[in-house]
Amino acid sequence: MEESIREEQTARLDALGKEILRMSRNELYLKMRYLDVALSSLRFGMDGEIGSIGTDGQVLYFHPGWLGGMYQKDRRLVNRAYLHVILHCLFGHLYLRGNRDPVFWDLACNIAVESIIDSLSYPCVRKAPSWLRKDVYRRLQKETKVLSAQKVYRSLISWGMSEAKRIEMEQEFGADSHLYWPSPDEKKRPPKETENNWKQISEQMELNLDTFAQEEADAAGGLLDELRIANKKRYDYREFLKKFSVWKEEIGVDEDSFDYAFYCYGLSMYGNMPLIEPQETKEVKKIEEFVIVVDTSMSCSGDLVRKFLEETYDVLNENESFFRKVHIRILQCDEKVQEDVRIEGREDWERYMKELKLYGGGGTDFRPAFAYIDRLVEKGAFHHLRGMIYFTDGYGTYPSRMPPYETAFVFIDDGSRDIRTPAWAIRLVLDEAIFMESEEE
Repeated sequence: MEESIREEQTARLDALGKEILRMSRNELYLKMRYLDVALSSLRFGMDGEIGSIGTDGQVLYFHPGWLGGMYQKDRRLVNRAYLHVILHCLFGHLYLRGNRDPVFWDLACNIAVESIIDSLSYPCVRKAPSWLRKDVYRRLQKETKVLSAQKVYRSLISWGMSEAKRIEMEQEFGADSHLYWPSPDEKKRPPKETENNWKQISEQMELNLDTFAQEEADAAGGLLDELRIANKKRYDYREFLKKFSVWKEEIGVDEDSFDYAFYCYGLSMYGNMPLIEPQETKEVKKIEEFVIVVDTSMSCSGDLVRKFLEETYDVLNENESFFRKVHIRILQCDEKVQEDVRIEGREDWERYMKELKLYGGGGTDFRPAFAYIDRLVEKGAFHHLRGMIYFTDGYGTYPSRMPPYETAFVFIDDGSRDIRTPAWAIRLVLDEAIFMESEEE
């Protein structure tokens, strides 16, 4: 009898909790129609262990006591918590922790999504921010324009706050439990389809907000800006550099092929006994010739230039992407070409990095580097030049015509600028956080 009563009570609590969440979802949808798919992408599930509300990317778990208490106190608190969880999913916070400190990462993610909710003008989630919130936002906005979780995390780490202050901030910004967020150390990762599904929803929502009426976009506060940052493509640098690779034979045993002469000789001599002899050369696709140009104008940070070159070298060296003999040019250019260094192997690159000095400090003009490379090509300095990577963080004057080799402009951007490149150029917009993250990991 008692067990039957408990089951009945559990079923009643489950039904009541799901009804509260459905009402919250409907209220959010009526004000934010661009969130329609996102709001409906989580199933509801009661969980007495979670303490509040949370998700694993597939199910929205809720503690019935907590949910009922919040709803009785102020239903806007439930709306904010629901939206808080949805924004974590849209920004991919569940999957981006890496080797960051989990405590500060959780706090950074909470601050990022709460700053978005506090910027919204909808009555269903509107709540006057506390003094602590205003102070945290003010400090962060001095350091970055858009409060993405990655940038907030770096700021929090640099502040060196006391444990008491951190706990106070956790209580202020924490609206959900991260109990079911996947751990980077777990051998059994969540289905990749879940992460990809949220990426697609996020990209579609960005498109919807971009095309909505102006008043709708204005009411969305900083949501659109953070979506743009979250949806920037994180290129696999190794894959990207393959664009500048060529197929070529190299000395080395090829385990995937064999000499057909020995094979046929064995069959003719022994009947059914072919002789298998691996080839002594193999075709490989590696970097042979390409150009790196670094912008050394006043607007480009020397530290970022060094990190970019180090990252490029690490990728090439790690994957054995060099042929034994290569021809790579590293140019420094502002309004004119300031330096041209020829790299023929690992030793040359290591020496260059040890002795690296930046020359320039003028304005940004991309044309001199292209004209310089064109002259080298005319002189026969290159035989298989596949392309140029131009690393810059500023605007400049582009060539009026397409060069005979592929060109990629790699920008460092904070998300607030609309950088336009010619149609013939490959455009990579990276965040400074990419370099910082590689250090953290």
